[in-house]
Amino acid sequence: MIDFDQHMKKLRSVNGYLGSAVLNYSGETLYIDEENTGADIGYASAIFNDSFRQINEASLDVGFSDVASFETKTEDGHVFLMKSAGSHTQDTHSKIDIFCIFRDDGNIALAKMVIDKASKAISQELANI
Repeated sequence: MIDFDQHMKKLRSVNGYLGSAVLNYSGETLYIDEENTGADIGYASAIFNDSFRQINEASLDVGFSDVASFETKTEDGHVFLMKSAGSHTQDTHSKIDIFCIFRDDGNIALAKMVIDKASKAISQELANI
């Protein structure tokens, strides 16, 4: 069993963090932390994931590569989704997406670094199951 709480612990400590979800490639929720949000993170992450897939299709249609992240900045904060790193030719792990919401004054740069590490670790563990 994967200890999502442990993998997401550093992300929860980043300044401005409000909530997150871990999704598998098809958009199913594997983990949710919505305690500090008052929002339905599962629903929001599913909609964001669907938009992410559509934007990825558009990127491929114009000849670009797959989208690695999708971010929306509003007056009150940031909502973003990052997919786990991996090469198309040598995928050795399960692909996941991490959805997060942060206050507008949050440390987004640090959050993205932490998410990248967490997504790689979670993906590798899922591949070993």
